[in-house]
Amino acid sequence: MKSLDAKLAEIRANPSSRAFILADAKDADMAFGVRAPGPRSYLSARGERPARFSPEVWSRDEFGYRNLPEFLDIIREIVQQGLVDIMLMSAYVNEQLSLKEGLFRTSHVTPAARANDTTDVWAIRHGCYTRDPAQPFRSATIDHIQCGQIECDRSSTDFPGANLGLYSCTFVNNLDQDRQTLDWFKEFREEAERKKFHYFLEVFDPNVTHGIPPEKLGEFINDKIVRTLAGVTEMGRPLFLKIVYHGPRAMEELAQYDPNLVVGILGGGAGTTYDAFKLVHDAQKYGARVALFGRKINSAEHQLAFIEMLRLITDGTLSPEEAVRAYHGILQGHTIQPKLPLEKDLELTDRSMSYDGTVAKRSTITMPSIASGDGKPSSDKAEKDSALSAAPTQVTCETGTWPVRPGGAPDFDKMDATHRQAYHKDRLTRKFG
Repeated sequence: MKSLDAKLAEIRANPSSRAFILADAKDADMAFGVRAPGPRSYLSARGERPARFSPEVWSRDEFGYRNLPEFLDIIREIVQQGLVDIMLMSAYVNEQLSLKEGLFRTSHVTPAARANDTTDVWAIRHGCYTRDPAQPFRSATIDHIQCGQIECDRSSTDFPGANLGLYSCTFVNNLDQDRQTLDWFKEFREEAERKKFHYFLEVFDPNVTHGIPPEKLGEFINDKIVRTLAGVTEMGRPLFLKIVYHGPRAMEELAQYDPNLVVGILGGGAGTTYDAFKLVHDAQKYGARVALFGRKINSAEHQLAFIEMLRLITDGTLSPEEAVRAYHGILQGHTIQPKLPLEKDLELTDRSMSYDGTVAKRSTITMPSIASGDGKPSSDKAEKDSALSAAPTQVTCETGTWPVRPGGAPDFDKMDATHRQAYHKDRLTRKFG
């Protein structure tokens, strides 16, 4: 079973469950074009893939962006790591990795593809499309996502491609524009239901002047979501939502409204490391059960370590502040220069949630890896239960000390914040460095 299916079932059966879904958005080629794979400051363990550049025009380093083969290598590595539940891609990348390569066939990670690309994500260089009210548009078809051709064999529901898509709506508080958006959404979800295609719903903030006070925007989005889905029965509803985090009140209001409505957040711009870690921590605290990060992961100095920090935070193992310090410890151990010094990376900053990046003011022992041998996340509970009655001892290493049980398992019940930071910094430095 895919971890996404197991977690959704657990969340719906037990509202107090800590199950949390992490998704990596590697679909930016439907928005940014050539820049989508991100800066070449981070590559997978495979390293550089050959590229042909005329030396009289520019050098490979000067160009600065990963090419597509390098981008695909990173996706493969993240899927193998096994800490995300969903890998979101464009239809083309999905074809390369899901259909042709079978990357997800034996993985618990669920492949997904962006099912539409409204004009507010057309953030290409020198373009001005994102300045106008978002218009609905679809490049990909459900059949191409599921099986890579114009029409799938529907004798079974076992499709070789992805059977999960992201559908995006941007409401701008304009009657004609928003009605058109709803018409397109209705057409999509009816087709998805006929073709047994699952989807999750992304609702962006308005991308143009909308006349709603900033402090009321969360209420507008919440009401639009509930109103939009009120006419949709269970078979046509999204598996979960992906929205901008508008703070505790807005999140709790939507999350408590309907236990069957699983609410998730989007990551937005890159910002500081603390921005990302604090965002996922606070959103989870107030009701979110999903986080889908794109640029925050893709622009990280070390993507695998960044993802592991997100998982440790959502598991309740590390605080956001501890995770930032542990992450910098990994970078140091791996001789990677951080983009910001630790003090600056621990700051919260105002970051835009738009695709085009415009600024909007808003408010000595080897420990087990968090990823087990089968690629599935292990749990702190299993480590705690290994010797509940044993008296703790101390382990000392370069990063500090922490209590352990006989046999070497960390004793999380006895750890304070300093212990946890020392333990995870040591473990992750050993793993990545």
